[in-house]
Amino acid sequence: MKHTLIFVLVLIILTLLVLGAGIIKFNTTNSDIYNQNGTQINVHDGTYQINGQSITLKNGISEVEVAPGSASKIITRYFGNDVEADLNNDGVKDRVFLITQETGGSGTFFYVVARVNIPSGSVGSDAVFLGDRIAPQSTNMGKGNVVVVNYAERKQGEAFTVQPSEGKSKWLLLDPKTMQFGEVAQNFEGEANPAMMTLDMKPWRWVKTTYNNDTEMKPKIDRFVLAFKNDKTFSASTDCNGVGGEYTVTGNKISFTRMFSTQMYCEGSQESEFAKMLEETQSFLFTSKGELILELKFDSGSVIFN
Repeated sequence: MKHTLIFVLVLIILTLLVLGAGIIKFNTTNSDIYNQNGTQINVHDGTYQINGQSITLKNGISEVEVAPGSASKIITRYFGNDVEADLNNDGVKDRVFLITQETGGSGTFFYVVARVNIPSGSVGSDAVFLGDRIAPQSTNMGKGNVVVVNYAERKQGEAFTVQPSEGKSKWLLLDPKTMQFGEVAQNFEGEANPAMMTLDMKPWRWVKTTYNNDTEMKPKIDRFVLAFKNDKTFSASTDCNGVGGEYTVTGNKISFTRMFSTQMYCEGSQESEFAKMLEETQSFLFTSKGELILELKFDSGSVIFN
């Protein structure tokens, strides 16, 4: 009985020690989202300027009346696609991300904003408009604190019922003094400099595939867009379904794995041929024309994107 009691006491003490260590670890690893008073802080909260109006996010959302007494509201939400960088060169990481705004109609408007940390707290930037009901792809940091925002939009004249397929990128540079973004010309980021180009710098549009038997294949419909993401996954819009999966890179070698697509049948679709090209890719390179070239196995051909 005595030995049993001692064993139980030791077990209780060990349990308390483990719980205590867990609490200490939790408080330590989450110190960036709780202040010293134990109040939770949302890293996206702050006041941002959208079309000349101050919008304050609290817990990632803002709701304000369109007009005093109006039932309609302007709803602004945190969307995502975060990227961290020291935007004001003070040694502290800041944050760039996307937000959406609904103004009572059918539109969902996408914007880019920055939240910069300063000694007294943080300050929000002016928002940069991207588009209405676009399809965000990725946000990356380039050279010299340039923020590269990649997304797809609809072609001019297309209805909003059409899936966005026109790949587009914005190169933005924040002025920490005015908290306004300026748009940088694409060649500043090195679009025509292969040494500075990356797979995830923007969505890539399939132009054609040339084979070593002097034949080539071009898309019948200009909707094949390939996008690489930071988490080593990729997605591609096609003329029928969508294709996705994972990719691995070692030097200039690349392989597409765990590929999947929806199973809707579309007569005359080139999706299966496009997916086969990705499966048979073995390496890649960039050109001074701003192109991405996927080279097929056995030196059988090249898939060209721009």
